[in-house]
Amino acid sequence: MTQAVLSALAAAFVQGLDQQQLRYQSCESCGAAQTLARYACHHCGASALAWRVASGEATVRAVTVVGRAPSEAFRALVPYTLVLVELDEGSRLMAHAEPGVGIGDRVRAGFFKHQDRTLIRFTLI
Repeated sequence: MTQAVLSALAAAFVQGLDQQQLRYQSCESCGAAQTLARYACHHCGASALAWRVASGEATVRAVTVVGRAPSEAFRALVPYTLVLVELDEGSRLMAHAEPGVGIGDRVRAGFFKHQDRTLIRFTLI
């Protein structure tokens, strides 16, 4: 897929971040939720997908602290915490988190700007 196609597919998610909304796709056939934008449901393969706004609440499933930035763009944030969370709506998402969160913790999505992009940062509930 070209970058333009990927950008068009992810536009609703990115626009949601700019509006401080965490969006996900919901399958209109089976109800499965998916965070990554796709053309078809990852569960049943149906193409009838609708964008919805998540509550932003989630459970932490994995945590890591990044001590070395993967690129110059993230050097100013080091060290930073990344988490894999399971949203209450059922899909999973990787994002930033406040230091000290642990596996099993309940968290809520917040948003911050970094280099003209809106990113997600989870905090403890």
